[in-house]
Amino acid sequence: MADYTKDIRELIGSRPFILVGSTIVVMNDNKEILFQHRSDTEEWGLPGGAMEIGESLEQTAERELYEETGLKAKSLKFVDVLSGKDYYFKYPNGDEVYNVITVYLAEEISGKLAMNDDESLELKYFSISKLPSNIDVRAKLIIEKHFL
Repeated sequence: MADYTKDIRELIGSRPFILVGSTIVVMNDNKEILFQHRSDTEEWGLPGGAMEIGESLEQTAERELYEETGLKAKSLKFVDVLSGKDYYFKYPNGDEVYNVITVYLAEEISGKLAMNDDESLELKYFSISKLPSNIDVRAKLIIEKHFL
């Protein structure tokens, strides 16, 4: 989690706030989607995270993709901006956020798939027809809206 987010949490505690970030959809040649088994929620989600001070949404996507997967994208294709009550999330520690999520599709991926931080338990590609049962609600909404 970014220092900015931690600083806000110190001021407001676990009360809800608007969190702006990027989510990246990575597809392999078999049209399988990369998921991250998250250590904080133990759910499968899409790579992504919160914007840091001074970043653009594209820079956030590039940074989060590399930090969480070890991958880089030659380009990012804009998919959507999502927000509202459907993107509310309460973390296991009680922190609440209303997400504003910019979704990108990563194109021309390079690098070696690797967990570079402590946010992941596992990284794995899943077929659209065989998604994990414990999928993060935000990821599920993104997949259903744009990739089914």
